[in-house]
Amino acid sequence: MRLTPTDRDRLLIFTAAELARARRARGLRLNVPEATALIADTVCEAARDGARLMEAAALGASILTEADVLPGVPDIVREVKVECMFDDGTRMVVVRNPFGDDAGLGDDGPGAVLTADRESVAPAGLRYLTVTNTSDVPVSITSHFHFFEVNPRMQFDRSEAYGMRLSIPAGAAMRFDPGVPTEAPLVPIGGARVVIGFAGLVDGPLDDPGAKEAALQRAAAHGYLGAGK
Repeated sequence: MRLTPTDRDRLLIFTAAELARARRARGLRLNVPEATALIADTVCEAARDGARLMEAAALGASILTEADVLPGVPDIVREVKVECMFDDGTRMVVVRNPFGDDAGLGDDGPGAVLTADRESVAPAGLRYLTVTNTSDVPVSITSHFHFFEVNPRMQFDRSEAYGMRLSIPAGAAMRFDPGVPTEAPLVPIGGARVVIGFAGLVDGPLDDPGAKEAALQRAAAHGYLGAGK
């Protein structure tokens, strides 16, 4: 049997998760690798069973509580990230606060980050766009997706969203329920500002002369709502 590196990683997670299940069944509290593997395996299996991304993340966050793990584990494991195969392809799932929102909140626990007091400052270029999901199902958009190119059934001013992404933590996603106008916080994409892939409406430098106009024309031709504004 030939296995790809992804297959081997998946089997390693499964093996560690099985060990965690056996030790948990004996009444033992789990350590960091055991807890992480069990959560990741739960998410991967949910995705394999046909669950959506947010559903899989919710299942991963429900499998363990603070009482199931050794002291200090909730302070160290604040999130679990795992790539899973969904019906529509491979996607990264981030399980935040996997032992409960109130677990491991001590200021001096293992891995605690102590920061100096400072005034909160809004990200440079922050703007809000009213977005309405006109489809029949919820749509989740991840933090660094070029917002201009999101689902064609999302109604908003595409011109205003050109070169922007959601202003949310990296790896997180924002959910847009059907028919509910939602204020989406957007900030400019940083770095070299080159966009490759996504929906294929740009595929190059964002700020090249004529790039925005050409992208709007392509979006309008493919029926993206808001591209004609």
